[in-house]
Amino acid sequence: MKASLPFCALALAVGSSLVSAAPPVRPPNFLFIYTDDQRYDAMGVVQREQAARARFPWFKTPNLDKLAADGVRFRNAFVTVSLCSPSRAVFLTGRYTHLNGVANNHTPFPTNSVTHATVLRAAGYKTGYIGKWHMGNQSGQRPGFDYSASYIAHGRYDNCPFEINGVSQPTTGWVDDVATDFAIAFMRTNKTHPFSLVVGFKSPHGPRQPPERLKNAFAGEVCGAPLNATAFAPYLAAKDKAVAAAVKNPGSEALLNYFRCIAGADENVGRLLATLDELGLAENTMVIYTSDNGYYLGEHGLGDKRSAYEESMRIPLLLRYPKLGLKGVAIDEPVLNLDLAQTLIDYAGVSVPKEMQGRSWRPLLERTGSAPIPGWRESFFYEYFYERNFAVPTIFALRTESSKLVQYPGHSEWTEVYDVKGDPYETNNLAVDEHHASLRQQLTSEFDHQSKSVNFRTPDYADKQSDAESQLPLRKGKKNGKAKRNDD
Repeated sequence: MKASLPFCALALAVGSSLVSAAPPVRPPNFLFIYTDDQRYDAMGVVQREQAARARFPWFKTPNLDKLAADGVRFRNAFVTVSLCSPSRAVFLTGRYTHLNGVANNHTPFPTNSVTHATVLRAAGYKTGYIGKWHMGNQSGQRPGFDYSASYIAHGRYDNCPFEINGVSQPTTGWVDDVATDFAIAFMRTNKTHPFSLVVGFKSPHGPRQPPERLKNAFAGEVCGAPLNATAFAPYLAAKDKAVAAAVKNPGSEALLNYFRCIAGADENVGRLLATLDELGLAENTMVIYTSDNGYYLGEHGLGDKRSAYEESMRIPLLLRYPKLGLKGVAIDEPVLNLDLAQTLIDYAGVSVPKEMQGRSWRPLLERTGSAPIPGWRESFFYEYFYERNFAVPTIFALRTESSKLVQYPGHSEWTEVYDVKGDPYETNNLAVDEHHASLRQQLTSEFDHQSKSVNFRTPDYADKQSDAESQLPLRKGKKNGKAKRNDD
């Protein structure tokens, strides 16, 4: 006769059985969305926050504003390099430009790179890349991703051919609408499986062509002139020291098209969020929205990016993950594009590769109250390497929470020091101000420390600027005898 178990032992056995039968906890999905050349303040929520200082208070981005209201806005988000391809490589690899293999816009992304996609894919995620890739003219399925629907280089705004896993096919419609269609299809296909999806919008990169439905949006609106329009970048030649076209004609169609393209991207963010709701995935999906770099609209006499002023280095950055219970939260600690890969990998519960150089945002997102995070970064290193045919020299910089040092190799006379807390528009260069000599010394010491900490070296894959060129102010680059676009 089989002995019966005591009730308590039976209950324990049944309980253990129930626990072991519980379904495993599904890791979060990730939806990473980024635009091309969107400056940090090109969002309605920031324009409202800036109030009287806002340059374009009429600009509205309802879906981005809702994303901020339902999650977190990082008010001090920066890139470690303000240029399309290099910054995109930093997002992917969590490594600085001088180490990740991409130092300019004409170099393909190394296909053997360790990225957040390769790590998450190995951990069982379905990975997808949709839209703009822009690593030189690189073609084929995007490395590290199970699925890609992308296009070569900048593509075009209307009827852009897409490569589906490397196979070209025609499409019809505005490019970011088409990319969103592909992204929605990917989420529907993979709704029962953890996924990590990257969506790259072309907007608002030039030549800016908004969708037909927005071609008359903001008609008659005018941007305020930048307060630092004549605080010229030191590398500008005398003949180039003119206020940018956006300032000369602050209501121009070219300028308004910048905002119309972002408005189109905003609409598509709304479509992506609505799809997450429809599929029941919103609660377990971390959505991150940002841009690959900022952009000048006349500040410092510029209309590009690349250099190390705030309008170029700072980016919009929003994050929504309902399980965190954060709504309408603003975080002021400095965060970087360098951090994205580690953040995704951390929240997936996977070990972060030792070569990655960023920091997971998890301590900032999960802290109790607003207490400072011990050991969080107080400064970071910035780098831009000269590119052939462009008017910006090699630039290295240090940004702290309150100040900045900018150095131009071979041109010590161009050195810049700014009190970015007291002088946010960087109009007063303190580099040769004897009253701020100690500040320059402190920043130089920290610059040396940070460059060593990130294992800085000049990479052999960076373009070489001749000794002769480095002794003269650079003129606008030319290609085939014609002036080359500054925003390529």
